[in-house]
Amino acid sequence: MKNLAKFLLFVLLLSAGISLLYDYRLKHGGLKFPSDGPPEKYTFASEPAVNPKQVVSLEALSQERRALVKSVIPAVVAVKTSKKVGIRREYGLDPFEFFFGNPRGQGRRNPHDEAMVQNSLGSGVIVTNEGHIITNTHVVDQVDQIEVQLSDGRTMKARLIGADSQLDLAVLKIDDPGVKPLVLADSDTVQPGDSVLAIGNPFGLQETVTDGIISWKGEPNSTDLRGDLLQTNAAINPGNSGGPLINVRGEVVGINEQIVSSSGGSQGIGFAIPSNLVRTVLESVLKHGRIIRGYLGIQTGASQRSSGDSDAGVTVGEVVSGSPAEQAGLQPGDVISRFDGRDVKNFRALRTLVAQAPLDKQIELQIVRNGKPLTVKTQIKEQPVDYESARVLPRGNQPQQPQGLQQPNDQETVASPLASIHVGELTPEGARQLDLPPNVQGVLVTNVDPDSGVAELQKDDVIEEINQQPVTSVSDYKKVAASVDPNQPQVLSVCRHRARSFLVLRPR
Repeated sequence: MKNLAKFLLFVLLLSAGISLLYDYRLKHGGLKFPSDGPPEKYTFASEPAVNPKQVVSLEALSQERRALVKSVIPAVVAVKTSKKVGIRREYGLDPFEFFFGNPRGQGRRNPHDEAMVQNSLGSGVIVTNEGHIITNTHVVDQVDQIEVQLSDGRTMKARLIGADSQLDLAVLKIDDPGVKPLVLADSDTVQPGDSVLAIGNPFGLQETVTDGIISWKGEPNSTDLRGDLLQTNAAINPGNSGGPLINVRGEVVGINEQIVSSSGGSQGIGFAIPSNLVRTVLESVLKHGRIIRGYLGIQTGASQRSSGDSDAGVTVGEVVSGSPAEQAGLQPGDVISRFDGRDVKNFRALRTLVAQAPLDKQIELQIVRNGKPLTVKTQIKEQPVDYESARVLPRGNQPQQPQGLQQPNDQETVASPLASIHVGELTPEGARQLDLPPNVQGVLVTNVDPDSGVAELQKDDVIEEINQQPVTSVSDYKKVAASVDPNQPQVLSVCRHRARSFLVLRPR
């Protein structure tokens, strides 16, 4: 005890000495701030640097933009979610244990242990008078509570009405919003160069407005791997997800979803889901309580990727048993060139046309079989729940090839960038440690070979898709990586912390 008393006395003397030295430096050294002194003479500028008559149009544009923002802000909401992720345990501490330790190595559990809660932020937009809100599925997926905050400061509980993880769209509902909803525009009329505003809650900064243009627009027969999304250079950052992309008339042309970024922040390349697709999802959820998705029931063979093959149509690789394609009599090797009177140049275009076709409507397929044109008819049906695991019909009289065997390939081997990426399973605990959104499903990047040309990809990134094909496990990743054409660029959908982006890998 004597040694302890001496130690405490030494600490007190040292603290007193430091305090005295600090006071001395303030009074006799360092930067001295002036006290009362004679007033300084000053003169402010009296005229603007530019004659207001020379910028009349800019003044008018500023006023119009101000009116536009003021009219749409009330319908944009901040989406706040919470989820219990564990128990925070607090242990009592006996003061004697501080000095002598606990020989049994046991703490005493506090009866007031609290649940650990993970909070997330996103954005949304009110689109009906009844208070229905559109946002992204990844904003509200697998959470315990959803609240929305309006621009007037009100916070209201929200109910999840329906969601679709494939399209990344969700519908929420609040009661008595007291706010005029925004109109969903016809996104088919949107063109590159159109002025737009992105509004949302980036990094928790509510009612943030950024402006830009439509940088690119996917076409139905586009071979670009950006799909049907709208690309914009309006700044989109984490927290903007689910917020609206607004045109100059105050209408919603898209719902902000993803960015391309090597840093996790905006680099001028953002993507929004077109409003026509949003409207389809909204009406399906409100009328049927779920997403109604039509399907044809084919699996493609080798994709027509070369530039000279853009008009080749879609080659049928396999036909799903019991599907509309089987009812139409489609066979492996058929080439679908037209769907209900509209040209088809690639599988994405066909998938879009099928999704937009009314269920049970009889449609015509123009195909080429053995070099001869042929027309067949069928009815588009709702995609069954087990469609992804449905069995396909064998190719003619040939037995199905055993899994794991591949046909020989005489083409020159090209190293795929995917071969230099090492991945592991993503566990729930790993997702929490990396602060990932609760809905993330993919594989965790464990290492990237040096000099591989994929420096943009980092350890602990999560790969969710390859060329729009989901990869939810290492086995999925290996299957997709083995099936891609190594001569073509591969597009990865990557989640890094709470930012999603696309990454293009080019063959070496």
